[in-house]
Amino acid sequence: MSEVTPLVEAPESVFREGLAAGELRFQRCRECSAAVFQPRVLCPGCGSDELGWERSSGLGTVYSTTAVRGRDGVHNVALIDLDEGFRMMSRVEGVDADRVVIGSRVEFAAVEQDGEPVAVFREVS
Repeated sequence: MSEVTPLVEAPESVFREGLAAGELRFQRCRECSAAVFQPRVLCPGCGSDELGWERSSGLGTVYSTTAVRGRDGVHNVALIDLDEGFRMMSRVEGVDADRVVIGSRVEFAAVEQDGEPVAVFREVS
């Protein structure tokens, strides 16, 4: 009789569970110590499958931003460099889309959008 291998939870599911709990989770490679984001099964730096989960402090810096204009109004899209060493795309709330400043310190917040938790950022005062 062969042994049954337990199912491993998909990385995207672990990330989404973290958002639902109000946490920003990312992976760190146990081989090369790289911070990894978007969630995945292999380290993009060294190819290892030894990825562990960590919780981010949620603090970061706006690396880049743009205002997007559409039928629904104006919103920003920003790249955020998190203090743990990874970059993610999100948006900065609480500031007019045209007034988000590169270099601003921001912090993570989980908000509900269309019934799902999403990661957004707010300026740190």
